[in-house]
Amino acid sequence: MQSDARSGATNLIKGASGDWEVVIGLEVHAQVASKSKLFSAAATEFGGEPNTHVSLVDAAMPGMLPVINEACVAQAVRTGLGLNAQVNLVSVFDRKNYFYPDLPQGYQISQYKRPIVGEGVVEIDADPGSGSGAGGERLEVGIERLHLEQDAGKSLHDQHPEYSYVDLNRAGVALMEIVSKPDLRSARQAQAYVSKLRTILRYLGTCEGDMEKGNLRADVNVSVRKPGGKLGTRCEIKNVNSIRFIGQAIEAEARRQIDIIEDGGTVEQETRLFDSARGVTRSMRSKEEAHDYRYFPDPDLLPLELTQEYVAALRKDLPELPDAKKARFVRDYKLSPYDAGVLVAERESAEYFEAVAKGRDGKTAANWVVNELFGRLNKEGLEVEASPVSTRQLGAILDLIASGAISGKIAKEVFEIVWKEGGEPADIVEKRGLEQVTDTGAIEKAIDTVIAANPGKVADAKANPKALGWFVGQVMKSTGGKANPQAVNELLKKKLSLA
Repeated sequence: MQSDARSGATNLIKGASGDWEVVIGLEVHAQVASKSKLFSAAATEFGGEPNTHVSLVDAAMPGMLPVINEACVAQAVRTGLGLNAQVNLVSVFDRKNYFYPDLPQGYQISQYKRPIVGEGVVEIDADPGSGSGAGGERLEVGIERLHLEQDAGKSLHDQHPEYSYVDLNRAGVALMEIVSKPDLRSARQAQAYVSKLRTILRYLGTCEGDMEKGNLRADVNVSVRKPGGKLGTRCEIKNVNSIRFIGQAIEAEARRQIDIIEDGGTVEQETRLFDSARGVTRSMRSKEEAHDYRYFPDPDLLPLELTQEYVAALRKDLPELPDAKKARFVRDYKLSPYDAGVLVAERESAEYFEAVAKGRDGKTAANWVVNELFGRLNKEGLEVEASPVSTRQLGAILDLIASGAISGKIAKEVFEIVWKEGGEPADIVEKRGLEQVTDTGAIEKAIDTVIAANPGKVADAKANPKALGWFVGQVMKSTGGKANPQAVNELLKKKLSLA
């Protein structure tokens, strides 16, 4: 593997004839967070019985006309602002003509030449997955456009041995199609881009981002070329519904294209599907071009005109977004870029941390939230909102550590008790006799006992001061982890003449 001069990421693929560069662009379909559909008042609630969230407009009954949902427009504008993109004050809805049984109108209302949002940018780590988390080189992924469009319904093929059924509950649901420029050069970068985009959408509250429910899915465009050479023929992988599968689909498709070219063949432009069970892509249909859809302005919808004041009002109400929050955490709480990045990955996680860190040492709070809390949440398969340990309880544990009432080891024991049984940390410490031993006489007695039982280790410690750690561990063990570690260290140095 070699480094790409543009991004600094190791992203070239070895083939029989040398290195190959993968060029990736994504079209992310994000369901707009709204109570009703883009052009009707039908509900967008997930999981209803088939065809129970369908209006006459969604079913394309004769004479039914679409009416734009202002809430969906506002969500698209807020997303554009969150992507540092150009919001177009005038945009046009078009008819994209193609036939599928789950598209009752025979066309999709979308936007083509004049979308609601133009060019923007999303920043990601240039080499995600390296584990450094240092926030070094950043890669700017260009956003080509964001446009609004209606979703199609769903064909059901496993309900009857002879017939396919159609569920129109999703028909007409508002989607934001966010189209990136072909700036990505590896599967990891693509995964990092979708993760970052999903985080931004969740912060904004414009899309729930739940890929299992179909709130977010991606069409992945992949081509290969010799490094710096002419762009190759791209293939589009449709409807990839998990970040893990996005990475697998890109790697499988890139390898397929490289093998074809190196065998003397030609890559055909087409639409493909990713078979996650087999880890391969398979052909779906030849790729359509824009002219195949016969786009033309929808005669039932006037151009959408916004004012500068309207956009400014939406901009004013935007929340603090991930990049700004990460920079603030590094600056104000003195966190490492890695810890700050972990904490801001989800809005709820960032809010939890800030509640714990308020009035306390930021680094200590981050250490406990990232390592102890998140580690336990991951083990239990829980989200931070479902944490059995509240911000108040965790903050109380940190206060007990800071006051010297308990050691870090005992604090973990208290955390475990709160997790399983609940309760106030201070009460738990008092009732269970977990207070830290600060009485130097008691600590000195424990040290004398350990020294007397291990004369050989005493010589080792005097020859190599690093061996002092063994004595510290033994004393802490003998006191049940209750001895004040600082007092133990100081007294041991004195006893062993190392001070």
